[in-house]
Amino acid sequence: MAKQKVTKTNAVRLLDQQKISYNLIEYTIEDKVDGVTVANKVGHPVTHVFKTLVATAGVGKFFVFVIPVSEELNLKVCAKAAGEKKIEMLHVKDLLPTTGYIRGGCSPIGMKKLFPTFIDGSAKNLDYMVVSAGKIGMQIQLNPHDLIQVTGGKFAKLTV
Repeated sequence: MAKQKVTKTNAVRLLDQQKISYNLIEYTIEDKVDGVTVANKVGHPVTHVFKTLVATAGVGKFFVFVIPVSEELNLKVCAKAAGEKKIEMLHVKDLLPTTGYIRGGCSPIGMKKLFPTFIDGSAKNLDYMVVSAGKIGMQIQLNPHDLIQVTGGKFAKLTV
């Protein structure tokens, strides 16, 4: 029996290029799934599984926020972290043209451009975290400090 070839996403290719260690986790999709369901499917605590959200502060100003799947983004706190007066969530219709990823499969790694990226401070002391690999049904497990390295990100308080 031949080994099944994994389709590499931009996120996976970028990690390979930079020789960053990661584990690829695949899961099955029956219906639309939320982050907590994904955490349960991949067998990791919700404190270790993160979602990627993209916000804007106006034309051409985009920011990436990576928070635990069970948490809500605090836009005021995020605006402060980003050095902006006000930010709002990027409209779903603008996600693919802006990032190259779709809703539910948006990875903080390998977007069309390298946007300022902020990772919730709760990840700072974790030995690993899980983020989208850039495709629904695929996640990447990696060290939070490696995610900071590959995205040029910063740790910040992002939730309530």
